[in-house]
Amino acid sequence: MSSNLTAAADAVLEGVISGSPRVPGVVALATNREGNIYEGARGMRSLGNGAAMTTDTICAIFSTTKAIAGTACLQLVEDGKLDLDAPAKNYAPDIGELQVLDGFDDDGDPMLRPPKRDVTTRMLLLHTAGLSYFFFNETYNRLAEDHGQVSPVTSSKESLMTPLLFDPGDEWEYGTNIDWAGQVVEGITGKRLGEVMQERIFDPLGMDSTSFDLSDEMRSRMALIHHRGDDGELTPLDFELPPDPEVHMAGHGLYSTVEDYVKFIRMWLNDGMGPGGQVLAPETVEMAAQNGLGEMKIKGLPAVDPSLTNYAEFFPGMPKSWALSFMINDEDAPTGRPAGALAWAGLANLYYWIDRQNGVGGFWATQIFPFADATSVGGFMDFETAIYDNL
Repeated sequence: MSSNLTAAADAVLEGVISGSPRVPGVVALATNREGNIYEGARGMRSLGNGAAMTTDTICAIFSTTKAIAGTACLQLVEDGKLDLDAPAKNYAPDIGELQVLDGFDDDGDPMLRPPKRDVTTRMLLLHTAGLSYFFFNETYNRLAEDHGQVSPVTSSKESLMTPLLFDPGDEWEYGTNIDWAGQVVEGITGKRLGEVMQERIFDPLGMDSTSFDLSDEMRSRMALIHHRGDDGELTPLDFELPPDPEVHMAGHGLYSTVEDYVKFIRMWLNDGMGPGGQVLAPETVEMAAQNGLGEMKIKGLPAVDPSLTNYAEFFPGMPKSWALSFMINDEDAPTGRPAGALAWAGLANLYYWIDRQNGVGGFWATQIFPFADATSVGGFMDFETAIYDNL
């Protein structure tokens, strides 16, 4: 670690825990292809209990789970067991039951019809299958409030049985697509998703603190999620994803550490190679890192449920695409991130980027609702800028 880089990144972390509004605690690591170039942690795991944030603090990583599940799918493609363009119902039959929502009738009941084409696993990884989340989509929120649509936070199969908002492949809409991709993995392997990830991703990469199930030891290192009120104040929440979940939710269900996640990032920087061997073939990594949407662009995420999310969009005004399964910034970003880099985020304000061109990436973890918290996002952008300014 260079002294300039360390000082610049340290200053960002100090700023977000001491400013106003602040975050309770933050962990941030950056890596190049060889190893970590910055490791930092500041603040508390929970306001009021005195336990310090450390680089091995356990966090609920929410949608940063998605890229790991996408990797499990890509491994099955390499094995010749998964055709990304075959109907996903061939592997996960229940997805064949989903119908397209064509609005509501005069009584307010959903009007459903069969889709014009089958959902494929490629559509799931690209978020073009037609699925959404209630906190980002008004129609799904109506289904939840008026018709009892079950939240995906329940980690239940019922929560996946939601209507499609459009015919598969027609549009981009962020949602439970990759949860279904996890069901594809389970259908092909006959194993639970966590077991597949453990054998084929976590063990080869040395990710020893990542799981869908919290052990007592992991819980002892866990940071609490806090809620930021309208006044900017933070309140610790008694929130935990369901233990022994019915479904290993490929879209949001993992607990992990920033130390573990940067090992995953480093594998993507190294063309699929990890310390325990090749996790993905170089040609698979290259294929998966390309824009899969053609001329279609992704869109900002509305704040339909303000308790869980603010309006969310990275680099507003910049065109952004989607890969298998990451966001791509189509133009150079003001942080120093070049066009074509990969990135995404998790609901409790976790953020990462993977710059394969320059061989650098990083992960920033706070534990705060709602998503797109200004202090958390701003800190992440300042952290990334500090890394690029001092490479």
